[in-house]
Amino acid sequence: MARPWLNVLAQVLPVPLGLLFSGALVWGATNADWSGTTSNSGNTWTSSSLGLANDSTVPMFDVDNMRPGDTGANCIRIKSNAGTPTALKLYGNSPNWPSNFQSFINLHIEVGGGGSFGNCKGFTAHRTAFDGTLDTFMALYTDFRTGLGPWTLPGTSPGSLSFRVAWEFSPSAPNGSQSTATNEAAFTWEAREPG
Repeated sequence: MARPWLNVLAQVLPVPLGLLFSGALVWGATNADWSGTTSNSGNTWTSSSLGLANDSTVPMFDVDNMRPGDTGANCIRIKSNAGTPTALKLYGNSPNWPSNFQSFINLHIEVGGGGSFGNCKGFTAHRTAFDGTLDTFMALYTDFRTGLGPWTLPGTSPGSLSFRVAWEFSPSAPNGSQSTATNEAAFTWEAREPG
């Protein structure tokens, strides 16, 4: 049985389908020609540094032949190499601590400005940081957490603080303290970002 409408459909249908497919191809080609970009190059990240320096490579004190009542002092300047403000603390450490002798050495530590290692001329005290015995200092202030301070170092010029450390060999030191030496003592300054 012949179906004439199928012949008509077969002749008419290819034309609209052809137009539809060709329009899609033209649209796709036109769409591919339109584009735009922008960029932002040269981005870098540099971390800051947090360092400290002092103005000496030798010990502040190397005292021989002390007698009861003898005194002495020295200054040291601590400088920040950081680009941002930091919190500075002071603490001590020593191997084989304690010994009995350290309790007869009195310490008076001041923080301020001016002066330099071996020369306290021009030093101006802002406050007293410690007043007690060497033994007490070494026993109580052993790390950053327990250290004296904090004091703010601005991280820009002048970016430094000076410390004057004065000592006295106690006038009441007993005869048993003759010909005795302390254990080696280290004064440590540590800076961290304020937190």
